[in-house]
Amino acid sequence: MSLITDTEALAGFCARQRNADFVAVDTEFMRERTYWPILCLVQIAGPDEAAAVDALAEGIDLAPLFALMGDPAVPKVFHAARQDLEIFFQRSGRVPEPVFDTQIAAMVCGFGDSVSYETLARKLAGVHLDKASRFTDWAQRPLTERQVSYALADVVHLRTAYERLRHRLAQNGRAGWFAEEIAALVDPALYCTEPQEAWRRFRLRGRADRRFLGVLRALAAWRETAAQQRDLPRGRILRDEAVIEIAAHAPRTVEALARTRGLAKGVAEGRFGRDILDAVAQGIADPHPPAGIPAKAEPPPGMGPLIELLRVLLKQRCEDFGVAQKLVASAEDIEAIAADDNADVRALSGWRHEVFGADALALKHGRLALTAGRNRIELVAIAGGEAA
Repeated sequence: MSLITDTEALAGFCARQRNADFVAVDTEFMRERTYWPILCLVQIAGPDEAAAVDALAEGIDLAPLFALMGDPAVPKVFHAARQDLEIFFQRSGRVPEPVFDTQIAAMVCGFGDSVSYETLARKLAGVHLDKASRFTDWAQRPLTERQVSYALADVVHLRTAYERLRHRLAQNGRAGWFAEEIAALVDPALYCTEPQEAWRRFRLRGRADRRFLGVLRALAAWRETAAQQRDLPRGRILRDEAVIEIAAHAPRTVEALARTRGLAKGVAEGRFGRDILDAVAQGIADPHPPAGIPAKAEPPPGMGPLIELLRVLLKQRCEDFGVAQKLVASAEDIEAIAADDNADVRALSGWRHEVFGADALALKHGRLALTAGRNRIELVAIAGGEAA
């Protein structure tokens, strides 16, 4: 087995990868019972060598690994990288660079929405992966040979996917599109967990008054801090439904708090109960509560057919360009464009404007029509507009 369990072997392996054209990277972690992910295994494959690093091995120092992840001369290849990047950011304080995400590249190159690694391995490397160990306990030691082999397969074939996707990006001229998506993915702000911003995770129905939002912010910040300090999932501290219920009723006494629906029995009388009441009081007294998240506006009457036409246009344009719909515009984006020419959505800027946004506005204002012909939807310019 290519399993590294000590610092000296790790340092030697990472030193050899410093001369590689790229390294493919994946992680195995556990998070079901903790707030912070427990990094169990890191798989790395350069063009000529692959190894799995046992992050839980006694006495191992991962500093050589983090140095390699931060080396700007060595591209790091991931598939669906966000959780992996979060782990490296939390453990080392920096996001790996530069990064190539094969899932994003595949979406840009027309493989569909959120394409899986198994699909890419089959289509680009011609292999069928054994996923029997997908739900294995990666924290259990010792690791078996089958576990390590399974884990390494996730980076060994990633090398082929990377090389072929990089070639496609060079051929189709979409490297700029890809770079724009990667820039957003490697922004450190994406991986910073600020307790004062935790309230934004909640999906609120309709508009909320500012007192409710003040209490929600204070309560969510307390829960986030408590979860981080105790390394417990947020729901183990206080479930989302209970947070919303408490923010709505703003109880000021233990008795009132105890009547909260969804609050575990005995919580109100304990230490958490006192902390919750303190957070409620802080939220009520907040002189600058959040202004709130604008409620999702219902489309104006009669807008439904236009929204449906824009959906058809999106599907056709994405097929024309060979790019995943999910990457170009969401259902909310389409509704926003239907209601407002200047909607603050990504589909109206950058490369998305070229693929869809410009035509969406032209269709909306009668400068473009959709017609069926030759077993496909065709775009027809109207009144002096340019044909698509």
